[in-house]
Amino acid sequence: MSVTDDYFEHLFEDNDDPWAFRQRWYEQRKRALTLAALPHQHYRSIFEPGCANGELSALLATRCDRLLACDTSARAVTLARQRLQDSPHATVMHGRLPQDWPSEKFDLIVFSEVGYYLDEADLRACIKRMDDSLSDNGHLLACHWRPVIDGCPLDAEQVHRLVAEQLPLQRVCLHRETDFVLEVFARRQDSIAQQEFDHDRRADSRPQ
Repeated sequence: MSVTDDYFEHLFEDNDDPWAFRQRWYEQRKRALTLAALPHQHYRSIFEPGCANGELSALLATRCDRLLACDTSARAVTLARQRLQDSPHATVMHGRLPQDWPSEKFDLIVFSEVGYYLDEADLRACIKRMDDSLSDNGHLLACHWRPVIDGCPLDAEQVHRLVAEQLPLQRVCLHRETDFVLEVFARRQDSIAQQEFDHDRRADSRPQ
């Protein structure tokens, strides 16, 4: 079975930053790499399931017109809302995956450090919902800690293998380190540089 809500509520019981997102250079660097890996500079809508206390959410909010974040821990939701209080275009909902996955379209889904808390059946259900809710030009970013975590049904390699196998998307980015793996998948495998070259060429061809 997937990890229970009590597990996460216990983590946040006496600590508003149980993974030391704010203090650890590892976490700060990983967030910077996550943002740098995004193919688009700006998105219309982003969904971030498993947002925890909202440290990554606050940075994602600077890259979109609308952010929807979600967590299964009521305490985490409260903390994330406080972290995003200066971002009126950001919403944090209380919900459990996969049953509370929102029924709307997103241009980017950030599936970070959440997949290994799900058992295989729940992960497969989430992957199906990712496919249903990604826009025609959408991206999925998946990032997970590679060492095995006690009590988690899956590890990072299993999560990323299932995502790659089950989603009808193309991998456009793969970054693998001892500690974590980060991948970006897309509906269309367009070159970021070529898109900018084409944009500049069209601009240069306009009548002066």
